[in-house]
Parts: sequence; C-alpha cells; structure tokens
Amino acid sequence: MTDPNFYLVMATASLAGLGMVTAAGLAGWRGWLQLKSQELKTVHGGDAMHPAPSTAGARIEIADLKERIRKLEAIAAGVDL
Repeated sequence: MTDPNFYLVMATASLAGLGMVTAAGLAGWRGWLQLKSQELKTVHGGDAMHPAPSTAGARIEIADLKERIRKLEAIAAGVDL
C-alpha cells in the first residue's frame, strides 16, 4: 500500500467519479428549472391551449354573470321568472 501510483490512481478515479456525479446533478437541476419554468408559463397564461386554473372568486363571478344573462334572455323572450 505504499505504492505512490496506487494513491494517484485512486485520487484520479475519485475525482472522475465526483465529476460524473456533479455533471449528473447539474443536468438534473437544469431539467428541474426548465420544468418549473414551463409550469409558471402555463399558470400565468403563457399557453393559450391550457388556460390557467381559475380561483373560487372568479368561478362565482362567472356563475353570477351566467345567471344574469339567463335572466336577460328570459326577459327578452317574454318569459316570467
């Protein structure tokens, strides 16, 4: 175990292993950041095909507007409510 080549080989192998683990971690981190960026774009209206989920207040307001439209249509048609 006193061979200097053994320690040199072990240090080189350890450094290479650490480099591979670091590269894999960096690739995973970049992927995670890209995923979160896409989620933020989707939530904040960046994607027209998938609208942002509405809040409870917005749903109530939309339901109220639909009810008003239904009543106005009934009045226009001459139907008593």
